[in-house]
Amino acid sequence: MGRTANDTWDVASSVGATAAMVAAGRARATRAALIDDPFAEPLVRAVGIDFFTRWASGELDPTDVDIPDSPWGMQRMTDQQAARTRYIDTFFRAADGAGIRQVVLLASGLDARGYRLPWSAGTTVFEIDVPQVLEFKAAAMAALGAVPTADVRGVPADLRHDWPSALRRAGFDERRPTAWAAEGLFGYLPPQSQDRLLDDITALSAQHSRLTAEVFFSAPANRDLFDAIYARWYQHGLDVNIEQLGFPGDRNDVATYLEGHGWRVARTAINQLLTDNGFAPHAVDGPVTEQAPFAQNYYCTAAKEGLR
Repeated sequence: MGRTANDTWDVASSVGATAAMVAAGRARATRAALIDDPFAEPLVRAVGIDFFTRWASGELDPTDVDIPDSPWGMQRMTDQQAARTRYIDTFFRAADGAGIRQVVLLASGLDARGYRLPWSAGTTVFEIDVPQVLEFKAAAMAALGAVPTADVRGVPADLRHDWPSALRRAGFDERRPTAWAAEGLFGYLPPQSQDRLLDDITALSAQHSRLTAEVFFSAPANRDLFDAIYARWYQHGLDVNIEQLGFPGDRNDVATYLEGHGWRVARTAINQLLTDNGFAPHAVDGPVTEQAPFAQNYYCTAAKEGLR
């Protein structure tokens, strides 16, 4: 069953389960000393999706769950999480070094940056997600005895609706520059909601604000491939249906849209990010079903006009 305009979820269902999946990738990458996210594995265990817990802990092997030579799978996802985490962590360290003390994590999921990055004194990290996700993570982090490294404030809101009002109520000051992160988000929003989100970010961003975003594409031609990949995961115990979580339809290119709204944008193709971090790139030749959408994906950073 596909998504609907007002569907809901928690960390173990629908689109919410993707937070556990990517946290499992971060946990596996942490075990391999590729990144340092000590909260990823405990959070995955707390969610309780056994398949992701076994991947996070190293119990499952790529040969168990992945199709050989496939462009996607649990190991591919883990490699990409390692590269993505390094990229976004670097973005936040640079923003912190530039004096930005207001941070917004959009669809924060199980992101633990408010607890593991060395934020400067006076930094506030706003985590926006649906109430069920925020409540779960707050309880799980408290049970772990985790101490935040910034003033972490949960903002319960659905990004398809009026999240700016909730953000302001949490103490957000639109007169101050902000560092924003949209990680693993856009494909899970309807096309019109993506544009509205970018419009709202722009309206809320003072001069010198910065944004980092992951841009990924949906490719219907890959349906058979994804069905086969997910079938392997289901055979090994995944009991959450993670198919058809995106919203179909043509959408504006994120970087181009931002450029048209006063941001200076720098793109990094996914293959460049992977190779820069020592991972194999996605194929760029051969049948489109083997290369898309991965080779088209990119990451970007953007600066609100006036940043020097």
